[in-house]
Amino acid sequence: MKKIFSISERDAESHLARLGRLSGETLSAAALAPDETLDALFGGDLQLYQKKQGYRYSIDSILLADFATIRSAARVIDLGTGNGVLALILAYRYPSILITGVEIQRQMAERAARNIRLNGYEDRIAIGQMDIASTVARFKPESFDSVICNPPYRQTTTGRLSLSSERQIARHEIKATLDDFVGAAAFLLKNKGSFACIQLGDRTVDLVSAMRSAGLEPKRLRTVHAFSDAEASLVLVEAVKAGRKGIDILPPLIIYDSAKNYTAELNAIAAGHKRSL
Repeated sequence: MKKIFSISERDAESHLARLGRLSGETLSAAALAPDETLDALFGGDLQLYQKKQGYRYSIDSILLADFATIRSAARVIDLGTGNGVLALILAYRYPSILITGVEIQRQMAERAARNIRLNGYEDRIAIGQMDIASTVARFKPESFDSVICNPPYRQTTTGRLSLSSERQIARHEIKATLDDFVGAAAFLLKNKGSFACIQLGDRTVDLVSAMRSAGLEPKRLRTVHAFSDAEASLVLVEAVKAGRKGIDILPPLIIYDSAKNYTAELNAIAAGHKRSL
């Protein structure tokens, strides 16, 4: 498998928190726009249009898709679907589920819809352009079994703003805050439904606090580390609506071994094996 990042040990943690390109063979396609690439996942089983200079998905989406608990025949909504990568990975891995992806940026929503058509998932994935606040008007309460979300990581006062407006909105809480995403998840989830989210490691308290305040009880937590001796760069948390108190702290997920190669677990996750659901 190709490297997801070309990375030095010194810069590994910061790279894990960025929404950069996930390496994959670039393919040719007649529908490809001049400012786009067409990239492959899972040995070419999934293909995605991405903007060369705009938002590009990263390993975060693969980690979140693997971490989330998805039940058979579930109705799933992806809040802030971007190019549709999370929705596509879930549809690929879980053949019985139906997915809705919502995205505020028009061009990204249109690209997500193209990616759905490109991979032949029109019958299982629907894309809607809307902001997070609009979800409470567009959908009935408690209408989804699972909510999944890779939200903007940075508050508007932290981190460097990209020159690309597409990246700005994807990376920073310009259009919606973490609390907004969590609140929408609580509204959309059925009782005992699950909400899986990824966030920067140093915002773990923000995420867990927002979940509890919205009536979503954190049940599973896993930190992500570039190396075994590095601090957590990311955190994966799954909550259950109206769940009982008590959380499982899972073993940390390590990206690189001491030789700076992917760990066996990361390679297995990136392989994207289908589930039998």
